[in-house]
Amino acid sequence: MSQAASIPYASQADFLAAAQALLPPGDAWALEEDALLTALLNARAASAARVHERVADLTEAEQFPWMAVDLLPDWEAAYGLPDPCTPLNATIAQRQAAVAAKVASTGGQSPAYFEQVAAALGWTVTVTEFTPTRFGALFGTPFRGQQWQWTWQVNAPMIVAIPARFGEAYFGQLFVAESSSQLECVLNRLKPSHTVLLMNYGD
Repeated sequence: MSQAASIPYASQADFLAAAQALLPPGDAWALEEDALLTALLNARAASAARVHERVADLTEAEQFPWMAVDLLPDWEAAYGLPDPCTPLNATIAQRQAAVAAKVASTGGQSPAYFEQVAAALGWTVTVTEFTPTRFGALFGTPFRGQQWQWTWQVNAPMIVAIPARFGEAYFGQLFVAESSSQLECVLNRLKPSHTVLLMNYGD
């Protein structure tokens, strides 16, 4: 996933300097650090800096669903989440992954497409496609009937850990979450209806 682009950052001192630069010329407008006018402008600059920092957070992080926290419910609503594949009591990371998978689910039937969707959920998988056994196959080759042409297999790790993040996790949330049921649910929802999906968990 691409990361958010950085936006220019302005500090409280920057806002104070900008406010002082807008003052009319003349001795009546004191610019000294201990002047009452400076204290007044600095208080306003502090408020403006906080708003600017918040806007920067929303612009840099919340614009991407796999990074969003405050706007995560809005992203979920836009993509019809939670859905039957969303785990109960899902963590922030799981919810972000669910939205990312929805974004990645643009449609496709290739192994690369399903690997991309799985990656959005936090899984690194490979896809194995099968073909029926035909005359002339090497001795010892497993026999596969005609139905195997509609069968494919997803090879995934035995377990995938999605760690809770400091500042995002809530009290009582597990430090590590497993979401294999979510992976299977999403892939079965997206697979071509005439195919059979096998899940192979291992090293």
